[in-house]
Amino acid sequence: MQRVNLSTVSEFVLVGLSDAPQVRFLLFVLLLIIYLATMAGNIMFLTAISTDTHLHNPMYFFLGNLSLLDILCPTITVPKMLDVLLLENKIISFSGCMLQLFFLIDVVGTEVFLLAVMAYDRYVAICHPLQYMNIVSMKLCAHLAIGTWLVGTVNSLLHTSLIFTLSFCGFNKVNQYYCDIPPVLALSCLPTYSRELVILLVAGVFGGSAFVITLISYICILLAILSMRSSESRHKAFSTCGSHLTVVCLFYGTTICTYVRPSSTYSPHQDRIISMLYEILTPLLNPIIYSLRNKEVKCALRRVVSQVRTAL
Repeated sequence: MQRVNLSTVSEFVLVGLSDAPQVRFLLFVLLLIIYLATMAGNIMFLTAISTDTHLHNPMYFFLGNLSLLDILCPTITVPKMLDVLLLENKIISFSGCMLQLFFLIDVVGTEVFLLAVMAYDRYVAICHPLQYMNIVSMKLCAHLAIGTWLVGTVNSLLHTSLIFTLSFCGFNKVNQYYCDIPPVLALSCLPTYSRELVILLVAGVFGGSAFVITLISYICILLAILSMRSSESRHKAFSTCGSHLTVVCLFYGTTICTYVRPSSTYSPHQDRIISMLYEILTPLLNPIIYSLRNKEVKCALRRVVSQVRTAL
C-alpha cells in the first residue's frame, strides 16, 4: 500500500522582492501608500452605498460586495509584503502559505462569479428595463451574492487541497512575493502534470461558466444597444455598463495571463508585474472607475467626505 506523501518543508521563503534591495524602502513607501489609498477608497465606497438610500438597489448591492472583495484581496498579501520590505522577514510558515493561497483563490474565484452576476444584472436592466425590479429583487440579489461567496470557497478548497497534498522535499524558495499556484507548484518534488490538468479542469468548469455568462450577457447588451434608435438612449446604456465592462476586461486579462497556462511557462518577473495589477492596482482602480461617470456615487461620496470632515 502506497503511503501518503507528506511535506518535509515546514516553511517557505518569499524571494520575489529580494532582487532589488536598493529600492526596498522606496517600494515599501509606495506599497503602503497604495494599500492605504485602496482601503480608504473602498471603505468610503462601501460607506456611501450603505448610508445613501438612493443607492439601495441591486446594482449598488453588488458593487458593495465588489468593494469588500477589493478590501480583502490586497489585505491577504500586502501586509506580508510590507513585512518583507521593512524587516526583511521573508519566512512564511507552511500553514501560513497554505492559508494565504486559500484566501487569495477564494477572493479571486468569488470575484469571477460576482462579475458574472453583475453582467446579468446589467443585461436585465438594459434589455428588460420594465421588468427589472420584478426579476432582480433584493431577495434574489442576496441569494446570488451568497452563492458567489460559497462557490468561491468551494473552488478554493479544491485548488488548495490539490496543491498542498503534494510533497515538498527541501527546496522552499517561492519565486514570488506571496504564495500563489504557479510558484508553489514549481517547488514540488513530484510530477505535477496530473494535478495541473485537474486544476485547469476545475478552473475551466468554474471560471469558464462564469465567463460564458458574462460574455453572453454583454453580447445581448451590445445587440440591444445597437438596436436603440435614440443616440441619447445608446449613450445612457453605454454609461450604465461601461464601467463594469472596463473592470471585467482588466480583471480577466490579468487573471487569465497568470493562471490559464502550464507551470512550465511560468516566468517570475513577468508574473510579478501581472499579479501586481490584479492584486494591488485593480482594487485601487475599481472604486475610481465606478465613481468617475456616476453622479449618484459622486454625490454620496461627497456627503461621506463632508461627514468625516465634520467629525474630525
